[in-house]
Amino acid sequence: MKNKKIKCIAAITMARDDEFFLSRWIAYYGKNLGTENLYILLDGTDQQIPENAGNAHITKLEHIPMSRAAGDKYRINKLSALAHELLKEYDIVIGCDSDEFLIVDPKTNKNLFEYLSGKRIHTTLSGLGLDVGQHLYNEAILDQEAPFLEQREYALLSTRYTKPVVINKPVNWGSGFHSIKHHNFHIDKNLYLLHFGAIDMDMLEQKAKKRGTDWLNHLRRRGNGTINAVTKSKAHGEAWLRIARFLQTYCRPIYALRKPAMFGLKIVVKIPQRFKKSGI
Repeated sequence: MKNKKIKCIAAITMARDDEFFLSRWIAYYGKNLGTENLYILLDGTDQQIPENAGNAHITKLEHIPMSRAAGDKYRINKLSALAHELLKEYDIVIGCDSDEFLIVDPKTNKNLFEYLSGKRIHTTLSGLGLDVGQHLYNEAILDQEAPFLEQREYALLSTRYTKPVVINKPVNWGSGFHSIKHHNFHIDKNLYLLHFGAIDMDMLEQKAKKRGTDWLNHLRRRGNGTINAVTKSKAHGEAWLRIARFLQTYCRPIYALRKPAMFGLKIVVKIPQRFKKSGI
């Protein structure tokens, strides 16, 4: 139940054939919020529940084959509806994909629960998007048992992952949590959304192989955009985090005035060492 002094915070996601990232998602958000405050939709009755699920609320849905666009819309509608229900009991809901982790800058000396509990949220809140990728020359194949940020040091500053993942009112997300209909972005100065979908080229190749030879050949021929960027581009310092936040706060493309922009800049940054304290 709601408490005026201590806010109730839930985290939600939906996953299919993604037990590796989902178990990491559960470990991170469970540590910060308690597994009893995690709500997970599994797309398919055949899906395995991660061993570390604890007291998480897990619902298995019948898998319905559909196009990518239709599937994205179906999933986000399910998650928006879930958030609507949860906000009857919770003060805040965090919604994101299973390979996305909302962290608080460790310099605040607060964890995610403490930080969000002390924030005045005007419907939505976003962290600055960091798309983490493997530097093919400097970083080895991922050790899947070790923390991500002990092994990866570079990220592409990405408006795509500056998502309004924190809400305190029943609103409707756009596909992939990338936007909220009729609401602007409020990018917090101490929040970052780290996306790890491109954390390891070997993992990407294994996924492509399962999808077919054409997918694998395409990946090997073209590479991955994030991995290509962090491997081939100069990595900038922390000053660019502040610059990117400023640009994304005040710059908007004409065709999407409610979405952040960076004038097409593709900036790679070195992830601050202190972010390792997040435990991811």
